[in-house]
Amino acid sequence: MTRFFHRLLQGVSLMAVLTAGGAQAAEKIDLIIDTDPGADDVVALLLALASPEELHVRAITTVAGNVRLDKTSRNARLAREWAARESVPVYAGAPRPLVRAPIYADDIHGQEGLPGVPVHDPAKGLATGNAVQYLIDTLQHAKPHSITIAMLGPQTNLALALGQAPEIVRGIKEVIVMGGAHFNGGNITPVAEFNLFADPHAAQVVLASGVKLTYVPLDVTHKMLTSEARLQQIAALNNKAGALVVDILQAYVKADMAHYGLPGGPVHDASVVAYLLKPELFSGRAVHLAIDSREGPTFGQTIADWYGTLKQKPNVFWVQNGDAQGFFDLLAERLGRLP
Repeated sequence: MTRFFHRLLQGVSLMAVLTAGGAQAAEKIDLIIDTDPGADDVVALLLALASPEELHVRAITTVAGNVRLDKTSRNARLAREWAARESVPVYAGAPRPLVRAPIYADDIHGQEGLPGVPVHDPAKGLATGNAVQYLIDTLQHAKPHSITIAMLGPQTNLALALGQAPEIVRGIKEVIVMGGAHFNGGNITPVAEFNLFADPHAAQVVLASGVKLTYVPLDVTHKMLTSEARLQQIAALNNKAGALVVDILQAYVKADMAHYGLPGGPVHDASVVAYLLKPELFSGRAVHLAIDSREGPTFGQTIADWYGTLKQKPNVFWVQNGDAQGFFDLLAERLGRLP
């Protein structure tokens, strides 16, 4: 354990803000999307950017994860361009994890992070400044418990922001994490999901902050699978966004289908946005969560005390089940709004 990581944990307030309350269904969600695009991240971004009535996307912040930071930042700008939402700023953030050596998932997402489609450098560039400083400045000046963060990649940016300015928890309403695994098992090791394995120390910092947390793990995303009929449902939109998503997903899901013997593949990160838009599609329970950052075979494992065996106070809401067809119906309907 490094001194740097100890200082981060010590700098983060341990006072819980779990009583801040959840999102009210009728109000527009003030949202920052922190992401490492990635195929499923781009689908999530398109879903979010196609839903301005419910989601006020203040900014997209990028982090290294599925591919290097320069590529995740370009892919976030591509999603913004494809959604015709260039007014949403994209800030580049942390190029590496807090402690561990960087790892990437280009074996799954391809060398450019976007399988199945050609990539280019979008006309509109990055916003001036760094994602970590953007988070600090925005959350410091926000109304108490007003901003939701959709965390679609490693949690490095928010952990760094909390380490520098732990008081920013006051501005956060909720953090929705795509990450972790319990009943399902991992996808990068037998027990660890990629986003947590990529930076478990950052996830520990966020967890220790006491901010209100919801986890959307592999336990649920591996139940929300593509199928020929569901991809055809999106293809039938006959627009550019639908065609892009079909091409991306047809290439992206092949590895999971082969590895797990599944009839379709998961669209992990888009489940977070669907949870924000239609929480009634999902179910789970409040549990106590711990994250393992010890070197060894359990590195990056999320230990969700589903049955309350340890009799410790719950610190996350763990999503366990979802309506797969309801998810794809929502995705198709929203993609149909885009060019």
